[in-house]
Amino acid sequence: MSTKQLESLQQVVIRFAGDSGDGMQITGTQFSNTTAIVGNDLATFPDFPAEIRAPAGTLPGVSGFQVHFAAGEIFTPGDTPDVLVAMNPAALKVNLQDMPPNSILVIDTDAFSDRDLKKAEYESNPLEDGSVDGFRTFAIPLTTLTEKALREFDDQTIKAKRRCKNFYSLGMMYWLFSRPLETSEEWIEAKWGGKLPAVRDMNMTALKAGYAYCEAAEEFQARYEVAPAPSEPGTYRAIMGNDAVALGLVAASVRSKLPIFYGSYPITPASQVLHALSKYKNFGVMTFQAEDEIAAIGSAIGAAFGGQLAVTGSSGPGIALKGEAMGLALMVELPMVIINVQRAGPSTGMPTKTEQSDLMQAFYGRNGDGPLPIIAAQSPADCFNAAFEAAHIALKYMVPVLLLTDGYIANGAEPWKLPDSLEDLPEIPVNFRTDTEGFHAYARNDSTLAREWVRPGTPGLEHRVGGLEKDSLTGNVSYDPANHQRMTELRAEKVARIVNDIPDLVPYGEDKGKVLVIGWGGTYGSIHSAVKRCQADGLSVSQIHLRNLNPFPANLGELIGNFDHVLIPELNAGQLSVLIRAKFLCDAKGLNKVEGQPFKTREIMDSIRELHDA
Repeated sequence: MSTKQLESLQQVVIRFAGDSGDGMQITGTQFSNTTAIVGNDLATFPDFPAEIRAPAGTLPGVSGFQVHFAAGEIFTPGDTPDVLVAMNPAALKVNLQDMPPNSILVIDTDAFSDRDLKKAEYESNPLEDGSVDGFRTFAIPLTTLTEKALREFDDQTIKAKRRCKNFYSLGMMYWLFSRPLETSEEWIEAKWGGKLPAVRDMNMTALKAGYAYCEAAEEFQARYEVAPAPSEPGTYRAIMGNDAVALGLVAASVRSKLPIFYGSYPITPASQVLHALSKYKNFGVMTFQAEDEIAAIGSAIGAAFGGQLAVTGSSGPGIALKGEAMGLALMVELPMVIINVQRAGPSTGMPTKTEQSDLMQAFYGRNGDGPLPIIAAQSPADCFNAAFEAAHIALKYMVPVLLLTDGYIANGAEPWKLPDSLEDLPEIPVNFRTDTEGFHAYARNDSTLAREWVRPGTPGLEHRVGGLEKDSLTGNVSYDPANHQRMTELRAEKVARIVNDIPDLVPYGEDKGKVLVIGWGGTYGSIHSAVKRCQADGLSVSQIHLRNLNPFPANLGELIGNFDHVLIPELNAGQLSVLIRAKFLCDAKGLNKVEGQPFKTREIMDSIRELHDA
């Protein structure tokens, strides 16, 4: 039993940082999973280099994982860390600028040789030149301690033993913040117990040794606890955005009674959706890794024509390649979900960094006048609801739907309350036409303007589809000018009518006042935290966050008119701002950031105050 002082905290932000081969993503994920089971609210932010393996010990090779956990509700991974675990000089140099005074630094001194310092572009040792003065610094020989803890594994190499230092540091953080070891022990057993028992045993030993070191050593005079956060009764799990997208699609498959076909080509940060869906073959999910992006969406169009719930996914560069086929899906009017997990661009850009700069691409990234419905998820857990809604709209309106997420929420995690039952989710009715009497391929539902869905091979219902313009009733190829005008208007009107399925916006705060903050996508947490704090300071500010971007909710214009100022924070150069200004003729102010990093709460608070006092 520990005799050290136990202090209670309301919230903590920890950042694990090291070389891209130091296992920081595993370490952070393990800490997050344990924290979710303990019952804290949490939000995470993995941040890793794009290179498969940047030169070891260099600044471009630094990988980080930040986790914010609390005894109450939180919405972001935190602006600044309270604790930094730095595995080498490069990790310290990249992250020290974010650390507030008196925060905790846990540093592996074994990695601070002259050679390591030079690779990190240090001219002197920061542990000796005053660089870490003002912080609570714990300089610990992590690598040496790990090797000593594993000395009984004399048949293993020094390199193999050193790989376990991330679990040694994890054990230390578990002790420091009163976390149990069992969740990580179970994960280690499942990961390596069957095929690599020696690796299992070494990592298990390192984990326990790190915990025991803190218990026995005199470095830490106190340890901390963060009480569980109040929550609704139910079953919870920590979930990442890409995994939530996959589960939302599977739920839509069950509620529509249609099997999923997912045609995709690997691309960061969307690849995990393919990996996740491939695990659900027992739900009738078929995954296909195509040879390129065009083949991926082409296969999905074929699956939609065949009567399946068709999905394809990519990131910005891949969505560009899919543009022509998206126009084909729009022209043929088949239901499909097209997922864009946005990343920093243009072109290859910064593949592992987040951005939300594909909004104009979603609106206009096809030749001709071809509007599509656009839905944006706002958090990792919300990706489940957004994916389900995208499938529902696609099937109801017989239209391809664009689902936008981004790297921040795709790889981030938060607690998610599982539905009590799939029956609690809306049923998604699907009716395939089998009656031959009076059939016309482009005859439409009076309410939704959706054309009827016919499985190929249905006797008597043979019809023509393709990319050439269709006759507005029969579907035959037509070059008639008036028909093209009519079909262009019909396709746009069908998307516009989706507004009937979009609930009115309800602001967070008053429905009129000085400042209205409008956001979309993964900026929700930062915006909500900023608005909440500004309201607590007495400012007249409200928030709305747009899930439906095309069409906009019906009362958006009315709400905009109720406020003196409109602020639109976006991780792009101002794309939603342009659309809002054009449609509602309002003088919206953009707060724009394209650094590959999410907003900090204080950045948005500063802009709110500036507008409020204008």
